[in-house]
Amino acid sequence: MIDWINEGDIFTLKEVKNYAHGCNCAGVMGKGIALQFKIKFPLMYVKYKKKCSEGKFNLGDVYEYNYGDGYIYNLGTQSSWRTKAKIEAVEFSMRKMLDLASRKGVNAIALPKIGAGLGGLKWQDVKDVIEKMSSEFPNIRLLVVENYRKN
Repeated sequence: MIDWINEGDIFTLKEVKNYAHGCNCAGVMGKGIALQFKIKFPLMYVKYKKKCSEGKFNLGDVYEYNYGDGYIYNLGTQSSWRTKAKIEAVEFSMRKMLDLASRKGVNAIALPKIGAGLGGLKWQDVKDVIEKMSSEFPNIRLLVVENYRKN
């Protein structure tokens, strides 16, 4: 199931403790929502950067991080911060994320417009992928914030 939220902040949605975002595979979280994740979860960022430098985080991968109260799903959607996201990588990483979440009993994940902000993809193409992936995992509610607004 998908809740499309016109505007808001994924970190302030009530009763949601699991988050996802698209990121590059070069170890850089310098802008947009990725920077917010880096600031809010500095240990996650250190581990993500190490995985990237060791070549252990690639397009289509998911780096799942347990921060104690929930999970963060870092989706490998871009090779580097200089390149555009790949729609195939969004699809592969979304499927992996939902499979991981399903196996751990996660029932809700908040996410932004993955790959369609700084990633440069067309939002409608990404929405189609999200709808397809969500239909394969109906037990997980996705709360998709389409436009960031600080609360």
